[in-house]
Amino acid sequence: MSTPTDAAATPARTRAGRRRLGLLVVLAVCLVAALAAGWYWQTYARHYESTDNAYVHGPVVQITPQLAGTVTAVLADDTDRVRAGQVLVRLDATDAAIALEQAQASLAQRVREVAAVYANNASLRAQIALRDSEIATARLEIERAQADHDRRRSLLGSGAVSDEEIAHARAAIDRATTALATSRAAVAAAREDLQANLVRTQGIDVGQHPSVLQAAAQVRDALQALRRTELAAPVSGTVARRNVQVGQRVQAGAPLMAVVPLEKVWIEANFKEVQLRDVRVGQAVEVTADLYGRRIEYRGRVAGLGAGTGAAFALLPAQNATGNWIKVVQRLPVRVELEPTQLAEHPLRIGLSMRARVDLRSAPGGPALLPPSQARPDAAPAPAGGGGAGGPDAAVPSDPLVTSATGGPIDAAADAQARALIDDIVARQLARGR
Repeated sequence: MSTPTDAAATPARTRAGRRRLGLLVVLAVCLVAALAAGWYWQTYARHYESTDNAYVHGPVVQITPQLAGTVTAVLADDTDRVRAGQVLVRLDATDAAIALEQAQASLAQRVREVAAVYANNASLRAQIALRDSEIATARLEIERAQADHDRRRSLLGSGAVSDEEIAHARAAIDRATTALATSRAAVAAAREDLQANLVRTQGIDVGQHPSVLQAAAQVRDALQALRRTELAAPVSGTVARRNVQVGQRVQAGAPLMAVVPLEKVWIEANFKEVQLRDVRVGQAVEVTADLYGRRIEYRGRVAGLGAGTGAAFALLPAQNATGNWIKVVQRLPVRVELEPTQLAEHPLRIGLSMRARVDLRSAPGGPALLPPSQARPDAAPAPAGGGGAGGPDAAVPSDPLVTSATGGPIDAAADAQARALIDDIVARQLARGR
C-alpha cells in the first residue's frame, strides 16, 4: 500500500529522469556535432583557406603627352572600348610640322655642303697636277735662263755682249726661280687642303658623313615630335578617368586619361598571416564576385605572394618599437590570376569585392616564391594603327610614319620609314649637285 510520501516521490523521479534524458540527448547532439565538425575539418576545411578581403586589381595605363601642346581633338570618352593603336587625343601639330620642315631644309643644306667638300677633292687634285706641271716648266725655264746667262757671260770679255744683256739674263733666272718657289708653295697648300678634306671624307660616302648624320638625327627628332602630337592607346581596353578637353593646354607628363585592359585583371586576396602557412604558388583558387553572386565561380591560381604586408608599405608605417604596442594580425596580399575565357564571359571591373578560397591540396609542394625565370615583364606598347594626322600630312611625305604614332619610342617600321625619308632627301640633293 502506497504512502503519500511515495506518491510525491514518483513525479520527482519522473522529472529527474526526463532531465537526465534531456542532458543525454544534448550531450549526444553536441558529441555528434563535434564529431561532424571534426570530420568536416579533417577531410575538407583544413585543406582550404578563404577570405572575403579580396578585390579586383588590374593595370591602369596612363595616357600622357611627351611634349606640351594644345588639344585639338579628344577621340575617346569614359567607358569607351578602344583598341591598341587607336588615336585618343590629338595635339596641335603646327609647330612640330614647321620644325620638321626646318630640319629637312637643314639636312638638304648640309648634304650640299658635304657634297661640295667631296667635289673639292677632285679640284684640289687637279690644282696639284697643274702646279706640278708649272714646277716642271719653271725648272726648264731656270735651266734655259741659266744656260743663256752662262753663254752671255763667257762672251762678256770679247765685247760681243753688253753688261745690260747679262743683267737681263740674270733677271730671267730670278723670275724663273720665283715662279718655281710660287708653284711649290701652291702645291704644298693644295696638298694640305687635300689631306684635310681626305681626313673628313675618306672611307665614307656623303650619306654617312658625320655632319649629314647629325642633320639626319635632327630630322628624326622633328619627325618623332610630329608623331607625338597624336596620343594613341598602347593597349586595348576601356577608357577611364578622362580629364582632358578640347582647347586645353597640356604639359608633358600630365595624365589625360587612362586605359584599363579588363581582360588582364587579377584578384588581390588579403589573407591573414596565420592562413599563409601552406599557401604556395600554383595552387588552385575558387573565386566568386559580389557582382554576380555564387552562381558564377571563377577558377584561378595563386600567381604569387606579396613582398610585404599593407602596414609595411603604408604611407605612415606602424612604429612597433614604441612602448604603446598592440599586436595586430597582419594581412599579406596574394595575387590570384583568373582564366581569360571566364573573364571574357563575365568581365570584372577594378575595385569589385571578391571572395577567394585556396585549395591547399592542389599544389602542396609548390614554391613559396615565384622563380626568377617566371617573372612577367611589363607589356610593351603594341604597334599602333592608322588614323589621319590632318594638317601635318602635307609636310611629311610618309603619312603612315605620322599616323602610326603611339607616343613612345620609334618602332622598327617607323624607323625604317624615317631612314627612307632621309635617304630620299640625300639622294635628291646629290642629284641636283651633279
